[in-house]
Amino acid sequence: MGSKIYHCLEPDEREAGLSAAVDAVQAGQCIVLPTDTVYGIGADAFNNDAVAKLLATKRRGPDMPVPVLVGSWTTIQGLVREFSDTAKILVEAFWPGGLSIVVPEAPSLPWNLGDTRGTVLLRMPNQPLALELLQRTGPMAVSSANISGNPPALNAANAKQQFGDAVGIYLDGGDAQVGEPSTIVDISGPQPVILREAAISAERIGEVLNLDPEQLRRR
Repeated sequence: MGSKIYHCLEPDEREAGLSAAVDAVQAGQCIVLPTDTVYGIGADAFNNDAVAKLLATKRRGPDMPVPVLVGSWTTIQGLVREFSDTAKILVEAFWPGGLSIVVPEAPSLPWNLGDTRGTVLLRMPNQPLALELLQRTGPMAVSSANISGNPPALNAANAKQQFGDAVGIYLDGGDAQVGEPSTIVDISGPQPVILREAAISAERIGEVLNLDPEQLRRR
């Protein structure tokens, strides 16, 4: 079966692309979608076979857990063990946007996102097409759209060059606006720690949490 790029900036293709993507996700397939930071390869977060397929397509092992993207603030509350004050401050300041947070996951969730050690990496992207898709599919496991070791794709055509027919549906929402990965803050331990500083600076995070940026960078 061949793959198809849906040019979702064109209104008539947008709905067709979203419908095809929702069907594919529900059927346990991987799709490529735009996010605000870089393009992503995504699958149903609760379908362990689909997540395994995502890792295989990227040629990546389970040692780096797959992030989960959500389409609304309220979704996060069912995925975390406790929606802490720190999580609430970060979500209200930076979501939707380029900040991923590592939080203790709700113990009842039937997912297998890799070696997560009881945590989950969550983000709400600031990309209208991605948000509309996530509101229809529910939480999706989404990793950067690239073969492991290659630079992340910044548009659908670049993702297709890397994955080809291994992914059936590509949603083209134009070039990724930010063009660099999200910043990752781990708030699962006693103190918030930045694991990757990228789209959002330590200074901005320190400002909203009332912490010294250097303290956040300590590991």
